[in-house]
Amino acid sequence: MQSVRIYEIPACKMVSSGTGMFGEGKFNIFDEWVSSQDRGLFPKDFLFWAGEGFVWLYMYEDGMNVPSEFEIIDFQGGLYAVATDIDQKTDKESMNTEIDKFLYENGLIRDTSRLELGNIITSPLVKKIIGYEQMDYYIPVKSPSIFS
Repeated sequence: MQSVRIYEIPACKMVSSGTGMFGEGKFNIFDEWVSSQDRGLFPKDFLFWAGEGFVWLYMYEDGMNVPSEFEIIDFQGGLYAVATDIDQKTDKESMNTEIDKFLYENGLIRDTSRLELGNIITSPLVKKIIGYEQMDYYIPVKSPSIFS
């Protein structure tokens, strides 16, 4: 059984929280706004570390009512190797070893020109049942034979 999958995120527009930390005013407002969006089959929000704080992104849709304090940005998209684990309990070294093995076996390499992303895939109901949240880790990848 494979525990790593390849996912393609299309180039799109994203609503950006700007750089911040959980518990801070602007991040709390973004959290409330994201929580007010209709939940679909898959979460539409992604988080990445920007060196001085997190940046939270949410996939923009035409006609969406976006609070004025948040910017709509262009998101490059691309291919990602995705692995799932328990949020805040991931053995990153083991995960990276598994991802690198998968990439090697499938002729892919990491794309260091793009940022790693994460998102919580657990609904509130599932968290209540299992007692924790699962996180998808998105590692940017590319095919050296196609993008060289």
